[in-house]
Amino acid sequence: QVQLVESGGGLVQAGGSLRLSCAASGRAFDVSGEGWFRQTPGNEREFVAAISWSGGTRIYADSVKGRFTISRDNAKNTWYLQMNSLKPEDTAVYYCAARTRGGVEDRASEYTYWGQGTQVNVSS
Repeated sequence: QVQLVESGGGLVQAGGSLRLSCAASGRAFDVSGEGWFRQTPGNEREFVAAISWSGGTRIYADSVKGRFTISRDNAKNTWYLQMNSLKPEDTAVYYCAARTRGGVEDRASEYTYWGQGTQVNVSS
């Protein structure tokens, strides 16, 4: 089992920045790929970014490309989502996710472990 705990959400004005963190514990050494997703009420969970265990491969949703950066710190079993130039449409609950087979993946169904979510609100 892998446990994930997110932190770093909050309220920010449009154009501002936030950094989300996701700390993994338990069998964190089994994790092969990590991702960030977001969800708004009434909508399905939406892919944001994903990174391989080595950090060598990263993918992003078109809506965040150039503004968000995913990274990881293997020594801390933690990965991050740096969000810059935030827009009101980025408002959502953000979830981190981990998988133990395969690398980067943009489909939520391919992830086994999920954090509890952290709310990000961007005001206009």
